[in-house]
Amino acid sequence: YFQFVQQWPPTTCRVQKKCSKPRPLQNFTIHGLWPSNYSNPTMPSNCNGSRFKKELLSPRMQSKLKISWPNVVSSNDTKFWESEWNKHGTCSEQTLNQVQYFEISHEMWNSFNITDILKNASIVPHPTQTWKYSDIVSAIKSKTQRTPLLRCKTDPAHPNANTQLLHEVVF
Repeated sequence: YFQFVQQWPPTTCRVQKKCSKPRPLQNFTIHGLWPSNYSNPTMPSNCNGSRFKKELLSPRMQSKLKISWPNVVSSNDTKFWESEWNKHGTCSEQTLNQVQYFEISHEMWNSFNITDILKNASIVPHPTQTWKYSDIVSAIKSKTQRTPLLRCKTDPAHPNANTQLLHEVVF
């Protein structure tokens, strides 16, 4: 199976204490499409596919990926795509070639627009407002008919607080 992972850039930047822009993007972006293995979910099998080739991605696809799949930690988007393909995409090559891997990821990002889904449910980033895990899941499930996994991180600025920052949404 594949895990489609979207990240919330402000949390990524805050946790990594590094960001490509002074004000991170305020919309969910692709972190990756990760082939997974039921018998050993942390270790995909058959990861001996071909290495990343930028020239396989058309200029038009690269433009789309700069929006849906930017590198939020550094400004080198191509390096991020290369690392995701070489780490995860190569494991999918029996099912998806490199072009399909990136095209499908972009299409899924468009189909599962977490930013808009949450905004329509009045769940928007706010300095003091918080939401329950179940409320976020319900909002996403009502629009996608899929139950996402939410991955949260402790806020490094408030490590003892009992609230967490939404980091990733996984289908």
